[in-house]
Amino acid sequence: MSSSAVQIRSRGSRIASAAVEKARLSVVPRTRTRAPKVPFVTLVSLILVGGVVGLVLFNTSMQQASFAATSLEEQATNLAAREQTLQMELADLRNPQRVAAEAQAMGMVVPPAPTFLGLDGSVLGEKVPALPTDALNLAPPAPIKPKVLAPAPTIVKVMAEPAPTSKNKKPQNTPGRKRH
Repeated sequence: MSSSAVQIRSRGSRIASAAVEKARLSVVPRTRTRAPKVPFVTLVSLILVGGVVGLVLFNTSMQQASFAATSLEEQATNLAAREQTLQMELADLRNPQRVAAEAQAMGMVVPPAPTFLGLDGSVLGEKVPALPTDALNLAPPAPIKPKVLAPAPTIVKVMAEPAPTSKNKKPQNTPGRKRH
């Protein structure tokens, strides 16, 4: 047993000394490994180009939307003006003065005495035919202007001064010349 123990010990010491030899630190010269620049430059270039293209596309779409909005606003303005014109025409067509004038032009007049029909078919009131002389005067009289708005004209006579003779003529200064 002793020889095997000695063998293990000697073998262990050899392994230990070999491990110590391997574990010793030594100065090793640096080996410079440069990262390849081409993939990085390519990546940065692609990001920049993508950003510029994206901005151009975004700007183009915003301009198209602006043109569409302007066109729609113009169309809405035109439609609002058309609606207002139609409302004014409708108000003119509904004007009672115009309706009465057209009725008179067709020969319609207001009857002098109205008659009423009862639910049983009886006629209440006196039946009197309407005549063209029963037509209403639809043109109102012209308003009278107050005297404040139509004053009498004021006439002012201006007397002319006698023309100066050569004896009474005063010397005049000319703008560019000074007298001392």
